[in-house]
Amino acid sequence: MFKKFTKEDVHSRSNIKSSVQRGLKSKFVEEYPQTEQAIDNLIPKKSQVVVIKCEDKIQLYSVDSNDLQEVVMFQHFSDELVPSLKTVHKYPESFPRVQVDRGAIKFVLGGANIMCPGLTSPGAKLPEENIEKDTIVAVYAEGKENALAIGKLLMSTDEIKSKNKGIGIELLHYLGDGLWNYQD
Repeated sequence: MFKKFTKEDVHSRSNIKSSVQRGLKSKFVEEYPQTEQAIDNLIPKKSQVVVIKCEDKIQLYSVDSNDLQEVVMFQHFSDELVPSLKTVHKYPESFPRVQVDRGAIKFVLGGANIMCPGLTSPGAKLPEENIEKDTIVAVYAEGKENALAIGKLLMSTDEIKSKNKGIGIELLHYLGDGLWNYQD
C-alpha cells in the first residue's frame, strides 16, 4: 500500500474538529480494545489531529506532538482504522501479533505479502487462540524485538495452520516503506 508512497501522493491536509476527533478515538478503541488505556496518550485531548488525504482513497491521521507531526493511524476507503508501525512500537501489547521466521524477513521488508509457510515453520509463531479473517495484526520476526509490519489476515489463524498454503497476510505497512519514511 505504501511501497511507492511519497509527498506527491498527498492531495490535501485539514484539521479535524474535536467532535470528529472524539469519534475517531472511540472507533479506534472499539476496533482495538487493548488501546483504551493508551488512547489519550496516542491522541492527547488538547492536540490537533490532521487528516491527510492521499492518492487511492488513503487517509492518514496525524497528531501534532512536540512540534512534530506523527501519523498514528490510517485507513483505506472507509475501512477499519489501522495503526501505524510507530504506534505499534509505542504500544506493542495493544495489538494482535503473529511472528514470521527469519527467512521471511527480507521479503516482508521488500513489501511482499506473507505466505502461510512463513507463519507456520519453525521460528514462526501464531497465537494459540484463533484470530479471525480480516483482523489487522502486527507482524514480528523471529529474534527481533519490534514489529516489522502491519498486515491483514486473509484467512483465520486456524485456517493458516491447517492449509499451510497461499497468502496468509496482506501487507499494509512495513519498516522502510513510504509511510514509515513520511515526514510532514
